[in-house]
Amino acid sequence: MMKSRKFINFFLIFIFLSLPTQLAYSKSIPNSFADLAEKLMPSVVNISSTQTIKTSGNQFPFQFPPGSPFEDMFKEFNKPTERKATALGSGFIIDKKGIVVTNNHVIEGAEDIIVSVNGSTEYKAEVLGKDPYMDLAVLKIKSDEKFKPVSFGDSDKARIGDWVVAIGNPFGFGGTVTSGIISSRNRDIGLTRYDDFIQTDASINVGNSGGPLFNLDGEVIGINTAIIAPGQSGSIGIGFAIPSNSASIVIDQLIKFGETKRGWLGVRIQVVTKEIAEVEKLEKAEGALVASVSENSPADKGGIKAGDIILEFDGKKVDTMRKLPKLVAQAPVGKKVILKIWRNQKLISKRILVGRLESSQEFKTENKIEPDKSRYVKVESLKISIRNLNKDDISKRNLPKNTTGVVVTEISDDSPLIFVSVNDVIVELQKKRVKNSNQFSDLVTEIINKGAKTLYLAIYNSGNQRSYITVKLK
Repeated sequence: MMKSRKFINFFLIFIFLSLPTQLAYSKSIPNSFADLAEKLMPSVVNISSTQTIKTSGNQFPFQFPPGSPFEDMFKEFNKPTERKATALGSGFIIDKKGIVVTNNHVIEGAEDIIVSVNGSTEYKAEVLGKDPYMDLAVLKIKSDEKFKPVSFGDSDKARIGDWVVAIGNPFGFGGTVTSGIISSRNRDIGLTRYDDFIQTDASINVGNSGGPLFNLDGEVIGINTAIIAPGQSGSIGIGFAIPSNSASIVIDQLIKFGETKRGWLGVRIQVVTKEIAEVEKLEKAEGALVASVSENSPADKGGIKAGDIILEFDGKKVDTMRKLPKLVAQAPVGKKVILKIWRNQKLISKRILVGRLESSQEFKTENKIEPDKSRYVKVESLKISIRNLNKDDISKRNLPKNTTGVVVTEISDDSPLIFVSVNDVIVELQKKRVKNSNQFSDLVTEIINKGAKTLYLAIYNSGNQRSYITVKLK
């Protein structure tokens, strides 16, 4: 009898001890998102932007020689044409004066921007500043009305498994609310040099770009930017959002200066492999290996040399090569920082004065606009002709808006690219993003000169399906 009572008492104590834990978990699961959605909807906007796309006058795959009798006959067909293209996206209000945050690719090249608030009232908007590197833009609604803003939360506190809510304008269906969890953090998908995405399974589709990802406190912890959508099939539960902590730094700069002021070292870096770590007597493969140093750059003036391995920047550990550009970009321009580097199998420190990326020669060269984007380039080694992918191609073929690459215009019968056809778009070569025809041609030459036997390409075929192919070089 005594044993039975003891067992009952123990069982009751166990229930009482375990019950609060179960209740705590049950409280974290919302019964409904209705109250949260109702509160946040007035702060989320739909964005439509329009731009004029000019098409080439020559609609034939050839040109008539000057003075040809056919020139007058077909001149009507050769007139340049223009058409209006519209892009749809999302955004959210962060100031009662009507300041809106969205993705840069939503408004890139726009001539007119219309912001729809509460799904009904439309306003014209102007661009206060934009940042292609992190794919962010800040707009100002042209109105003296007062708007309802939302605030940023601390994205560093967001945990894998936390509930999140996305609100946006997918496929033009404004005011769409979806929910899910944070699936992962610190994702690098090769979209920008500063990739550090929050991954979520909340349904995100075309038109959600620039919209907010909320936590259950109604704070913006991410800006929905990209999805994985094989064959353009729409959401499969893998979406990516720019974390609010890194985004807010850029947004503040765009509002204050109309442009970004990123930190800059002036080094080209590469991955520290296991083999390099062994040779350098490092305990493990970490840090960023300096491949070269730009002349008169902050790194050059601070004594950084090619071959150094940067292990720490301003007190923050550089675990991987990709982490360094993010740390440097967030550093205030003009700040003196300590770099811990591995040189000659010893750990040493260097003091560097952080420069400004946008003032550097490499930035100006990288962002230089080519005067003639439609000209054809012959790549003799591959026996193909190519031209730059342009906005009209992207629009007609319904490719992702941030796509860059080259279009194959001609291919010889004896070309090694046997699985590539005319009108295919090459977007990657050896896992490097293809930006334009000249860069692609230079990359091919560089790869061949290094003795490579295989090319590794990412292409969109004529059906706009993306795939990787390998090409054996003779």
